[in-house]
Amino acid sequence: MIDATFLEGDQRSVGSTGDQITIHGSVITIEMREIGKLLVLFGTIAVILGLILWSGFAPKWLGRLPGDIRIERAHGGFYFPIVTCIIISIVLSLLFSIFRR
Repeated sequence: MIDATFLEGDQRSVGSTGDQITIHGSVITIEMREIGKLLVLFGTIAVILGLILWSGFAPKWLGRLPGDIRIERAHGGFYFPIVTCIIISIVLSLLFSIFRR
């Protein structure tokens, strides 16, 4: 279910194929089947990428950059790849901004 706040004059109608929402004169059609397919696709891609990285095909520098926190003791360790996370975030942000245009 999609929750939305509508201002005076905004309309919402439910059709057989999806919800149509009119906000400030713009009509947005939400197809629930398409959203479900998109979520399944993103999930499948995330699982495949996770398996590839987990299996050892990741680049050797990934997770071992200067600034990544690694504390190792005799009975365990703590690892937090902060710099790797920041670089991945920047790269993904740039890719999404390029493909959004």
